[in-house]
Amino acid sequence: MRPPAPRRTTALLAGLGLLLAGCTTAGDDAGPGESGLLTGPGITETTISLGALTDLTGPYAALSTSIINAQQLAVDEINADGGICGRSLQMVVRDHGYDVQQALGAYTEIAPSVAAMPQLLGSPMLAALLDDLAADQMLTFPQSWDSTLLGRPEIQVPGNTYDVDMINAVDYLLRSSLVAEGDAIGHVFFENEYGENALSGSTFAAEREGLTIVEQRVMPTDQDMSAQVTALREAGVTAVLFSAGPAQTASFVGVAAASGWEVPVIGSTPAYASQLLETAAAPALEGLFVMVSGAPAASSDIPGVRELVESYQSAYPGESIDGGVLSGYGVMEFLAEALRIACDQGDLSRAGIIAAHRTQGLVEGDLGMAMDFSDPNRPPSFDSYLLRPEVGADGGLVEIESASRAPAVDDYTFPTSG
Repeated sequence: MRPPAPRRTTALLAGLGLLLAGCTTAGDDAGPGESGLLTGPGITETTISLGALTDLTGPYAALSTSIINAQQLAVDEINADGGICGRSLQMVVRDHGYDVQQALGAYTEIAPSVAAMPQLLGSPMLAALLDDLAADQMLTFPQSWDSTLLGRPEIQVPGNTYDVDMINAVDYLLRSSLVAEGDAIGHVFFENEYGENALSGSTFAAEREGLTIVEQRVMPTDQDMSAQVTALREAGVTAVLFSAGPAQTASFVGVAAASGWEVPVIGSTPAYASQLLETAAAPALEGLFVMVSGAPAASSDIPGVRELVESYQSAYPGESIDGGVLSGYGVMEFLAEALRIACDQGDLSRAGIIAAHRTQGLVEGDLGMAMDFSDPNRPPSFDSYLLRPEVGADGGLVEIESASRAPAVDDYTFPTSG
């Protein structure tokens, strides 16, 4: 399938494109060509190079592989359809193994030769590179949904944020009568940017709804969640929010189920991987776990999703489908449209690509993820799907509820860093 130009409502950023078209940017080593097109790093007469810093050998290798495969699939389809601005797209991929120093070295290597970055995976790696990305005016789509990244024009959170997902998760628990006013809810979370941002959302929602949050902080190296299960059960929580990794999720639900504690567990997107359904934790996951996500399930009957799954399985036979496929492909779809707009505006410099991206108002792609990219101070989406693990389903998930937003989201103040 070819990524179509997403349907969009262009934001009224009056004169911004014309202003940027008249100047080059710091670090840009190319100016207007014979056609008058302003270019910059990563743009040649025949190619547009895009960078990816990802984790192909560390704890998120399975997810990273899915994202890279999906983005390469989108690139291949775009190139088969003639490319963008008379140029072919090419991916420049580097593996950081979820190591900050490796990520810094890889960025130094590829940054001078790429126009934008459709993938930067890992909150610690992103935190270490924020100043470089700003100085280089590098439009970057991180695989991070941390709302403290808002307010940075060069950083595009690829959907609703961790805190919004947790607000929507608490709303789901209340609407489903799984918790009631006065109850205590556990929240197990990584002691890092991801976990702390998720906690901001759960704390806000709990205070608003008359609930109490019982915190359990864990580290990515903590694999056995027996102590956390015991602590939360003794605290009398009636549900658990989970913002850690897949290994911690499998341990927590497995221990809870084995001890006879049938507590509902709602996890952030990074807390689940479809590969968990190939382990002994599968029955517990099917019985206790729900994932809150800005993207639909790969098993969705949305036509664009079905077409993507078929194309992915054809291009990568034997590879499993997970949320990274939809996320990676969707990001490339949105970045491709920004590049098309930048070409139309005559400015493929890095600053021009950012400006073009920010003209995209309501973007309704074919994958069930409506986004508004016009305001860098707000997430592009506030809606969350509720998904349940199921063995045999594409991506290992099926939909419980379609995308919706809790009323409390409108009253939430984002903890931006910008």
